[in-house]
Amino acid sequence: MNSINVISPYKYEGLWVFDDEKVGLVQEPFVGGADTMIDLLVENIPDADAGFRIVFSADAFPGFQHKLTWGYLHLSGNVYRSEELGLEGWLCPALFKYFAMAPPEIYLKLEAKR
Repeated sequence: MNSINVISPYKYEGLWVFDDEKVGLVQEPFVGGADTMIDLLVENIPDADAGFRIVFSADAFPGFQHKLTWGYLHLSGNVYRSEELGLEGWLCPALFKYFAMAPPEIYLKLEAKR
């Protein structure tokens, strides 16, 4: 597993989704509050609906912009909290395509696709 990962979410049928062929995911949706977090975090990214980039890691990295903190298990996924946004978001079991176990923190950088 990589230490730093990259996905490129986009809007499909009104939902934030992403594809990642290397781990077998196609139109994997963000739901349960994670979608609301994304809406707020991409407000300043032009044409984010058409696609943007999220760089993420369980470890802080140069240039990270946001930190999510693990909260609790819910259904088959994990709930993370953004203190900055005052919101919680559910991450489904696709999380385990990138991490062996749910990390205590997830560090994010969101940026326009070049």
